[in-house]
Amino acid sequence: MAGIYGLDAGQAKPQDAAEAQPTPLVKDVSTASFGVDVITESARQPVLVDFWAPWCEPCKQLAPILEKVVKAAGGRVKLVKMNIDEHPQIPGRLGVRSIPAVIAFQRSQPVDGFMGALPESQVRSFVERLVGPLDDGVDLLAEAEALLAAGDAAAAAEIYAAIIAEDPGNLAAIAGLAKIFVAAGEIESAKTILASVPAAGERDPAIIAAKAALDLAEQAASVGDVFDLTRRIEADPADYQARFDFAVLLNAENRREEAAGALLDIIKRDRAWNDDGARKQLLQFFEAWGPTDQATIGARRKLSALLFS
Repeated sequence: MAGIYGLDAGQAKPQDAAEAQPTPLVKDVSTASFGVDVITESARQPVLVDFWAPWCEPCKQLAPILEKVVKAAGGRVKLVKMNIDEHPQIPGRLGVRSIPAVIAFQRSQPVDGFMGALPESQVRSFVERLVGPLDDGVDLLAEAEALLAAGDAAAAAEIYAAIIAEDPGNLAAIAGLAKIFVAAGEIESAKTILASVPAAGERDPAIIAAKAALDLAEQAASVGDVFDLTRRIEADPADYQARFDFAVLLNAENRREEAAGALLDIIKRDRAWNDDGARKQLLQFFEAWGPTDQATIGARRKLSALLFS
């Protein structure tokens, strides 16, 4: 872990956890204390890291929700808050590009996360994935997400459309429906619904993710034929442009782990290629997939290992 987070190895020994004094459920964390308060502590129980800044209004909205849900968990999870203005090193290494951002650590590893000022119901769902049920409350957005995860995009789209009909400014529903359009190849429909987002909503993480998915879909339409790209890579393993384009096509086919793997291979072979283009493209994948997607979590770990080992 020292290579990834820039910490002294002695700060993050799991065996130290048993000797440490009990810590409060919610506390501030610094770069210096990250090893003890997050890496070591998460060997005992999940720890949420809330990356925030004093100027960030959504951060102020999310903070009381996070604290309420963490306290409702009855000590099964802890929350630490890191001011990215005062401590930019660790969020930078974790690829945090937008705040608020919350990353969950468990067994001394980042295992899940989200961005943006989510409503309480979604924050509860996030924490429940780590520690089990807090209550049985669900909302329409959660229902739509569950249907989408189960492969029923049509039913999820109906729910998103119903939410938008009642609340035209619901950014989560707009983003969800736009991503369904993108996945179905209905690019113009996706563009139309995203065009309805007001300027104030363009920095919402869900909208950023939907726009990233749309950009990637359009990019995939212009990179060429998968068989030609495969032939080029086999003929010349150092043809990084072919690998890059192949990754874009794999992502368009929802083969996320393979897409990430193609980009990680470029980074491993030649980090500087195309002005760090493979890493930048991988971060756009993360934006489109979302921080809680298993492909994002797995690829982020591998990227950290490559960059900081």
